[in-house]
Amino acid sequence: MSKRSKMLLAVSMASMMLLSACGGGNNGNSGNAESGANAPANNAAANNTEKEAEPPAEAEPVSLRVFSTFGGTDAARESFQALIDEFTAKYPNVTINNDTMSANDDSFRTKVNTDMNSGNEPDLLFYFVGKDAEGFVNAGKVVPLDELLEADATWKNGYLPTALEAVRQPDGKIYAAPLTGFYEGLFVNKKIFADNGLELPTDWAKMTAAVKALSAKGIIPLSGPFDQSHYLIEHAILSGAGAEGQKSGLANGVNPDWETGLAALKELYDLGAFPKDAATIDLGMAANYYSQGLAAMIIEGSWALGGFEESVRNETTVLPFPTVPGGKGTGKDIVGGFGTGFYLSKKTFDDAKKKDMAIALMKHLTSPDAIKKVSEANGGTPAADVQPEGLGQATLDGFKMAAEATSINAPVDSQIDPETFTTIRAGIQPIVKGEKTPKAALEEAQKIEASKQ
Repeated sequence: MSKRSKMLLAVSMASMMLLSACGGGNNGNSGNAESGANAPANNAAANNTEKEAEPPAEAEPVSLRVFSTFGGTDAARESFQALIDEFTAKYPNVTINNDTMSANDDSFRTKVNTDMNSGNEPDLLFYFVGKDAEGFVNAGKVVPLDELLEADATWKNGYLPTALEAVRQPDGKIYAAPLTGFYEGLFVNKKIFADNGLELPTDWAKMTAAVKALSAKGIIPLSGPFDQSHYLIEHAILSGAGAEGQKSGLANGVNPDWETGLAALKELYDLGAFPKDAATIDLGMAANYYSQGLAAMIIEGSWALGGFEESVRNETTVLPFPTVPGGKGTGKDIVGGFGTGFYLSKKTFDDAKKKDMAIALMKHLTSPDAIKKVSEANGGTPAADVQPEGLGQATLDGFKMAAEATSINAPVDSQIDPETFTTIRAGIQPIVKGEKTPKAALEEAQKIEASKQ
């Protein structure tokens, strides 16, 4: 994506989040990112519904498989299932296998790649854009959506233009139809901080002071695993290298500012920041510690709020990860954007029996009305010009953080090869325990990245 497109995305996300914040204070609405049901669509969404195929009088049975992350404890699980139920009610000849798996599960990517490479690709796939998708995109396993979008002005015009720009692959084409965007940040339990007389961690000095004080009292300061250390890595590197340095990647060598960011994780470890079992827990358990009020902070994404216990959620605010010592970040750089969407398999597109219904389903799941409902459920940034309603204060704080951000950046793992990022993850535990320097860990990852070019 060009620098201009990324700047447009940042402005668009900030604008949308401000609009949401201005209109989203109706906590009496029982269906939101914090409580689970869905508010009725507003007039804009209702008047801009997707163009769908009309069911024929005697339609042949069609079976479709949709593989996504909208299952288990996902905050939008019920909303997504309701959208599928709406579609099958309109097209009773269609049977949909709603196949789901958590994106936090390491085997999620493995399953997608295995299915795509073995001829078992789903008809519709909800997955990441960028590096994660390059393999099956380049192999022709999914179809570009540009012509379909151009042929259906109602569908295309329902999107924010910058949302579509954000999901373009390096070849300039759109393969994924976006639904909601996201932001990531430092989720902080205000009550724990207040009860312990601590200032919110808006800079590194306040962060380290809080870590020392909380650790001494047996409270987990920052819940995070060493293996599934995605968010620790993303925010440490962004804080150390700043927005431009974070984008430098590893293909042309190790940026010393990346080392600075990862070195700060060792400082936090030495102060007792992480759970005692950080070496063995996963992201789910780390989130449980925070949700149960056992941890004061966690680095997470907007999608996580709906999974927290209500009492903790009501005490949560969202802040940017502070600039590490010697870092080039502004203290207001954040990770966010539109990084996922629905892919249509080439195999399905070429199947005359499935094609029309699969396209109709994709349009249904990405209509302004659907985007609004999912956004209200998971607190994500809508990819359409709609205004989510009934959002809680923590979500509004997250929107405000994004609106005030000096930069909104794609995650590091979407900019480097998946194997490269896995290697960095494997280096986190040795780094924080002093068994390996950040430079050595990054040099190992850099060799892999260079070999992929």
